[in-house]
Amino acid sequence: MMMPMMMMRMHHRGGGVSNILLHLTVLFSSPSPYSSSSLPHSSFPSTFRFTTASMASADTGKTSDKPQPPAAKKVEHVMELFGDVRVDNYYWLRDDSRSNPEVLSYLKQENAYTNSIMSGTKAFEAKLFEEIRGRIKEDDVSAPQRKGSYYYYKRTLEGKEYVQYCRRLLPHSQADRPASVNDTMPIGDDNPPEHVILDENVKAQNHGYYSIGAFKISPNHKMVAYAEDTKGDEIYTIYVIDAESGALVGKPIVAATSYVEWAGDGALVYVTMDGILRPDKVWLHKLGTDQSSDSCLYHEEDETFSLDLHASESRNFLFVASESKNTRFNFYLEVSKPGDGLKVLTPRVDGIDTSVSHRGNHFFIQRRSDKFFNSEIVTCPLDNVSETTLLIPHRKSVKIQDMQLFNDHLVVYEREDGLPKVIVYRLPDVGEPLKKLQDGQAVDFLDPVYSVDPAASEFSSSILRFSYSSLKTPPSVYDYDMNTGDSVLKKIDPVLGGFDALKYVTERKWSTASDGTQIPISIVYRKDIVKLDGTDPLLLYGYGSYEVCIDPSFKASRLSLLDRGFIYAIAHIRGGGEMGRQWYENGKLLKKKNTFTDFIASAEYLIENKYCSKERLCINGRSAGGLLIGAVLNMRPDLFKAAVAGVPFVDVLTTMLDPTIPLTTSEWEEWGDPRKEEFYFYMKSYSPVDNVKSQHYPHILITAGLHDPRVMYSEPAKFVAKLRDMKTDDNILLFKCEFGAGHSSKSGRFEKLQEDAFTYAFIFKALDMIPV
Repeated sequence: MMMPMMMMRMHHRGGGVSNILLHLTVLFSSPSPYSSSSLPHSSFPSTFRFTTASMASADTGKTSDKPQPPAAKKVEHVMELFGDVRVDNYYWLRDDSRSNPEVLSYLKQENAYTNSIMSGTKAFEAKLFEEIRGRIKEDDVSAPQRKGSYYYYKRTLEGKEYVQYCRRLLPHSQADRPASVNDTMPIGDDNPPEHVILDENVKAQNHGYYSIGAFKISPNHKMVAYAEDTKGDEIYTIYVIDAESGALVGKPIVAATSYVEWAGDGALVYVTMDGILRPDKVWLHKLGTDQSSDSCLYHEEDETFSLDLHASESRNFLFVASESKNTRFNFYLEVSKPGDGLKVLTPRVDGIDTSVSHRGNHFFIQRRSDKFFNSEIVTCPLDNVSETTLLIPHRKSVKIQDMQLFNDHLVVYEREDGLPKVIVYRLPDVGEPLKKLQDGQAVDFLDPVYSVDPAASEFSSSILRFSYSSLKTPPSVYDYDMNTGDSVLKKIDPVLGGFDALKYVTERKWSTASDGTQIPISIVYRKDIVKLDGTDPLLLYGYGSYEVCIDPSFKASRLSLLDRGFIYAIAHIRGGGEMGRQWYENGKLLKKKNTFTDFIASAEYLIENKYCSKERLCINGRSAGGLLIGAVLNMRPDLFKAAVAGVPFVDVLTTMLDPTIPLTTSEWEEWGDPRKEEFYFYMKSYSPVDNVKSQHYPHILITAGLHDPRVMYSEPAKFVAKLRDMKTDDNILLFKCEFGAGHSSKSGRFEKLQEDAFTYAFIFKALDMIPV
């Protein structure tokens, strides 16, 4: 199955969106080359100030002295370029090894201060956590997926943080007939038993963090290759095990990404990284041999390009892509002849972005350029890849986001007016000429705003599987018969605790940006509680980078806000991809400020239309969305009551000036290269750390992960230290650094819910809504 392309191809700082992002790591190696001073971190004396005269929270009404926050020392670090001098007094907080005692001590004191300020909310936080956890059916199974002679699925167990990977043999009644949307996996004593292939709970026992980034079944279903991260730094070890016994097959592959695919039953193809943790090499590994003898299939030497890897739906080919933010070209490997190596499928042409797949005697190519910016789909014969035939043309109002191939069908995932669409096309028989397609059949969806994504499907069947969700509809898996149009719900995530979707209203509204552009906003609230008179509390979320589409989807923990009268809204601002490629282009590089002003315009719209007031408006964003939060806090701190910035990318200019930092070189096409004067001064004008002012700020919570490979913990740490020094208010400013996590926070499912409860408790505290 071909994963959604805009999700699979995220070699960037904007994590937290999906667990199929490319996995990198970070062990930063040197200070900025533009520094005029670079004192060793260990040379600084410790001068922290942290008073704990009273550990009681202010909302208990019993404090004598409020606890004082840590005051990070100032060590002048001068950076000069283009005649511009910047002084970073907190540059010393960057410790590439994450082992400097003084830095760790400071982070621990920040955590202690956060705990002290939030101590009075612990009972409420615990109540939120139990409430959120109580909505989950802890012992559950995913929708079984038929693959070959098996049903594959994941199982969760009561009280356990992690999943089990399971399978069952198909019963004889199903094994000899084609798949149907009405098929179910029989259970019980008279049917094939369940087999647990791998139990994450067992694997995670000796680790504070545990994540499996890839789980790949061999073509003959006898083995499994999986990629394991036990630190959160997104450096993976790839293991191969016997699917029945669990016994290790050969030695593990170390220091890899999570990109791994089977090349037949006896070999793997995988990707590794260079010294700045850029995916740069793809390897062929034969089972039973040592990693040192693996053959390098391709080495990408251009530092602005990164590699990724995926298998065709037909499983006959593996595709290796090398991409920058604007250019992508592809190689193919014939699985039956891995020794033949890679062959060029789409050549490297600057500004041309191609994604590929295979069916029958043709390759299918999704192609984008400045001319056909919303993409077109073409096909070419296997034996003449330069002879292309247009199947679906470029359209200015419709963006082609992804394609999924079956033996008899092509499924195209599109976007129009900001909403996702799924279009099914019937293909001629294999061997017949492929020409322009007849009109496709659209899959119907009911909610006014929603999210839909491809799910794993069988290439040889006529059954399309997709996942669907909305702000009031829990994640749902459907099987859609592409021949008849019949759709069958196979699984909807249960929500316990009396959840009733009919109590909630979802809406789409449009705000007007400063340049007249209409910005879509997705909204949900509980209709029997919300008054819509300006007094309701509201949480506004935003992202707006990397062409990522933040489609409105369900989150069970969010009900703890909605059921207490909150309105939840998403501003689909420029820099994302919701409204097509131009929407992204108009929110990046020298147009990046549109992202921030769009968000501010959306906030103002919600206030003007009585969804909330400034005194009730809270905002939230993660990673590149944390950059958004930092920027708008500097620009319009008066507009918000409280803000949450998760693992925020806030030291934009300093980071992007340092090519030794992972992701920097590949992201010059996203943010700009500040070694060029025009980009330097533009980025400086919005980079949150560089724009902290002596002014009042709202209540703020900022989080970080010590082992974060995408946004180093020191960026939010410096932002907090500078805010503490310069802000002129007495509002809460909290910093929480997880020592056992990376960019996506903790790994356990209940641990993640605990973080939601903590964040919500902070928001309620900021709004003075915690019940006595």
